[in-house]
Amino acid sequence: MWRGLTPGLAYLNTARGVNPIVEKLPFNLQERWVTQGSRYKEDYKVAFPPFSFFVQFICNQAKTRNDPSFAFSSSTYSNNQRPDRAAKFSNKPSVFVKKTEVSAIAPSSLNNQSERKTDEPDKHCPIHNKPHPLFKCRTFRNKHLDDRKAFLKENSICYRCCASTRRLAKDCKLSVKCRECDSDKHISALHPGPAPWSAEENKCELEQNRVEKNDTPFNVTSKCTEVCSNSRQPRSCSKICLVKVYPSNQREKMRRVYAVLDEQSNRSLAKSQFFDLFGIESNSSPYTLRTCSGTVETAGRKASNFTVESLNGETTVMPPTLIECNTMPDDKAPVADKIPPPDPSAQILLLLGRDVLSVHKVREQHNGPNNTPYAQRLDLGWVIVGEICLDGAHQPTDVNVYKTNILTNGRASYFTPCPKSIHVKEQASSQSLQYLPDVLCYSGPSKGFSTDTSCIEDGVFLRTADDEKTALSIEDKLFLDLMKKEVHLAEDNHWVAPLPFRSPRIRLPDNKEQAKHRLFSLQRTFQKKPGMKEHFFDFMQKVIENHQAEPAPPLKPGEECWYLPIFGVYHPQKPEKIRVVFDSSAQYSNISLNDVLMTGPDLNNTLIGVLLRFRKERIAITADIEQMFYCFKVKEDHRNYLRFLWHKENCPEEEIIDYRMTVHVFGNSPSPAVAIYGLRRTAEHGEAEHGTNAKEFVLHNFYVDDGITSVPSEEEAVDLLKRTQEMLAEANLRLHKMASNSATVMEAFPPEDRAKDLKDLDLNADPLPLQRSLGVSWNLKNDCFTFKVSREVKPFTRRGALATVNSLYDPLGFVSPITMHGKALVREFTSMQQEWDTPVPADKRAQWEAWTTSLTDLEHLHIPRQYVPVTLSQAHSKELCVFSDASVLAIAAVAYLRVIDSDGQCHVGFVMSKSKLAPFPAHTIPWLELCASVLAVELMELINGELDTELRIKFYTDSRVVLGYIHNTTRRFHMYVANRVTRIRKSTTPSQWHYVRTDLNPADHATRIMPPAQLHLTNWFSGPKFLTQPDAPEDTDAECFQLVNPDLDLEIRTQVTTLATSIANHTLGSDRFQRFSSWKSLVKAVVILTHVAKSFSQSSRTERPVENGITAQGLAHQNTHKQNLQLSKLCNKMCTKTSSRA
Repeated sequence: MWRGLTPGLAYLNTARGVNPIVEKLPFNLQERWVTQGSRYKEDYKVAFPPFSFFVQFICNQAKTRNDPSFAFSSSTYSNNQRPDRAAKFSNKPSVFVKKTEVSAIAPSSLNNQSERKTDEPDKHCPIHNKPHPLFKCRTFRNKHLDDRKAFLKENSICYRCCASTRRLAKDCKLSVKCRECDSDKHISALHPGPAPWSAEENKCELEQNRVEKNDTPFNVTSKCTEVCSNSRQPRSCSKICLVKVYPSNQREKMRRVYAVLDEQSNRSLAKSQFFDLFGIESNSSPYTLRTCSGTVETAGRKASNFTVESLNGETTVMPPTLIECNTMPDDKAPVADKIPPPDPSAQILLLLGRDVLSVHKVREQHNGPNNTPYAQRLDLGWVIVGEICLDGAHQPTDVNVYKTNILTNGRASYFTPCPKSIHVKEQASSQSLQYLPDVLCYSGPSKGFSTDTSCIEDGVFLRTADDEKTALSIEDKLFLDLMKKEVHLAEDNHWVAPLPFRSPRIRLPDNKEQAKHRLFSLQRTFQKKPGMKEHFFDFMQKVIENHQAEPAPPLKPGEECWYLPIFGVYHPQKPEKIRVVFDSSAQYSNISLNDVLMTGPDLNNTLIGVLLRFRKERIAITADIEQMFYCFKVKEDHRNYLRFLWHKENCPEEEIIDYRMTVHVFGNSPSPAVAIYGLRRTAEHGEAEHGTNAKEFVLHNFYVDDGITSVPSEEEAVDLLKRTQEMLAEANLRLHKMASNSATVMEAFPPEDRAKDLKDLDLNADPLPLQRSLGVSWNLKNDCFTFKVSREVKPFTRRGALATVNSLYDPLGFVSPITMHGKALVREFTSMQQEWDTPVPADKRAQWEAWTTSLTDLEHLHIPRQYVPVTLSQAHSKELCVFSDASVLAIAAVAYLRVIDSDGQCHVGFVMSKSKLAPFPAHTIPWLELCASVLAVELMELINGELDTELRIKFYTDSRVVLGYIHNTTRRFHMYVANRVTRIRKSTTPSQWHYVRTDLNPADHATRIMPPAQLHLTNWFSGPKFLTQPDAPEDTDAECFQLVNPDLDLEIRTQVTTLATSIANHTLGSDRFQRFSSWKSLVKAVVILTHVAKSFSQSSRTERPVENGITAQGLAHQNTHKQNLQLSKLCNKMCTKTSSRA
């Protein structure tokens, strides 16, 4: 049936199909095949044995040679093999496989000594001519051991270290060690057998190359001292010894137990049976047990004064206090003849941790091949670690059942939950939730996302410092998943990454005609610019010579491809160096290559962050990765999407043919993300060998391909650069163009690794030139930043003025007072309703030319690179002081680092500033001062987030109105002020804000027009003088600032006071009536009071004396009827009110 399905494999039934396979077999197996094949031809009268017979022959031979019954302890070697060589390579496979494959490396690069560079093989691979060492080359490691030795001999490379051509192995004094077998006789690159690449990398290489690799296998022999039963699982051994245990000075109570030796345990443990065996009765003491399954609080007995003795009695140890614990592994079995026979009466009762350090020391060790057990001799006896009986199918006689409990929080644990636990859950009220933003709460994989506010108890609404940062998009996460899955190291030590296509996507059309049109246009440009043509062809020659581009193979029918138009660009600072850009954004039929590619996340560090960290320590270093984008290969089946048209063999007279790039090109939107991902992957890959600080240097102090950092000493700088250089070289990333403010650091590297203008320099005599680091001019000799002003005169138009202001590159705001004046002028020009290229009115020219002419004074400024002349890691106190100010022109904030060293000396250094033009029409001054305070908070967050240093933060402003706003807790503001006060108090506390006089506030300079020549005369770079005092009065200023004229401040909401007026009806009171004995006497008293009141009232109106005396006759003549009636009404009213209350 197979013949009908696969007729193309019929040639395997002939000598042409089988003989190439036979040639790979060992010589003795070839002879056996000749014998059995000839016999088959004679018996069956056929021209050649069928392939099925050959397969059966191989299976029989494999079965015979892997039969453990015939595995001997000593290997048998051929007579012509030297015994000492056999002893030296005792772990070499007994079966030699002659592997036949087509090499992807040109023979000239392997054998032609004259075409290779003379670099030592520890820095430059002689196989690939790449900057990775030979002993890290995967192609070299994948070769057979004999081929590797032949290559070393042919190229006169040391057999011992593979790192030098200047000495023989017998003269090599380097200490070497194999990471695979721990041998000190050879390095890992010369280890016999296949390379130990991970399964994932092998899988990626198989998918990439589509070729099955036949590596030399090991003959693994498993020896067991017992006949295995029906166990289905391999026996995995740990360190366990049979020992004698007895109380100190009571040897008669000795017991034999098994002890587990666990160096990961910080205390020694014993099971409950151990305590019962020796009759130990003590109170249980609580302790915390931390395992992989969680942390639990438990209790147990303690025992001390015990002696642990080896079976032969040669070693005795006295462990410290033993703690009772029953969660110890309990699985023992006989494994080897050097181990004492299993003692059924002895149980596993002890676990000796690293508090008994002597029992863990390895006195002797026997290693086997990879993935096989190994034996160690400890003071307590021999132990075997690893899986035993690898080939059998076994059934254990004992079954261990592990019970897993699910806690109330959803976490799995081996420990039983407490049945008496309670769960308190508080439901948030609607009033407390109405101010919370709408969020989606994740309730687990079964429920997913919901708006159930009960998840507030799990901290879903908890705010963190990263809440305002930009998160990854879904496409960014897909990009990272794709890179993690498919990026791998090729045999030539290059990282290989695919083109990250979107899914789904539109099929790309054939745009070859567009590429032809663009190339013809480029050729017409060459006719006008012959210099550009020369630079262009030189660039392409390097690309082709470095195998970054290759002639494209013919396309298959219907195969998708894309042609990239090319053009050249020049850097303004490098007019003699061109960069060829592949225009991946060029559209054809309304689609381009970048349209179907995922851009990827922004993995780059921030420019400001890298510059801020560059200024921390005394020794500064810079370096660059050579052609970083072209160091990362493109997956081979994606290279047809990077086709382009160019002259054959880079000769202008030759015909135009199809080329394709083999690397990620400058112009593809995902290329920066791919390059930075590969760079970070290299750092992660090399951390174990080259150190964590080398990885941190790459991860946090590189901006694209430029690395800049600072360290405390020259020794640290040289060590860091060399280790980083070696780490990156393993992935063919060459770190060069090194520069430093220390001549000692630069002298540690060869001239070809230094910056271009430092290669031919005498570092001890010649002056150090100016360096540009991420666009900032750095004077190496004085270790300070300077400014280089362009002398190019631009047109006096809106466009020309904007270009002039933008040419003054100042990312850290060193000259914000100067750039602010230029920005104000540009805004004034922009407010005019004119075209961008229309000349600005002549009346503005004088003002503009005065400012542009004054810029030359900036070249005399020198800003120290290092913040303060002390190491921050050894400083006694570190403070970040931020000042803010505002005017009708602009708002500004400036930060200073205030450091007190161990001697009590105070140092202040300029860190960074920010300024912004005030809006037009202008706000009120309190509004602008408040906005400046917000700008100060943002500046603090930026600096504090980028500097890896813990700082105490202080803020200063000269506006008492703003300080009152920040300290206020009772009065209400209008929304404009309230929003900004909330932003300030979100990141700071009122106690961090202090008042400073305007004449001492350095931020005031950035809000006013100032000539560059006067900038160094102010406190802009040095900060106010009170910062230099170790005990500044502002340090203890805890004043609580009140609102300034809150009743007149329009930003404070007016308080309305309502006064209510009520008229009280005062009466004589019925309680007074009880004092009279009769109604008549009561009426008489009221009549008298009425008369007196009227007399006083009449006296005040007429200002004449009134007779106050009243005689009986006068009273008798008074009309008492009116008083009787009023008293009756009053009594009736009081009685009615009393009854109503009742």
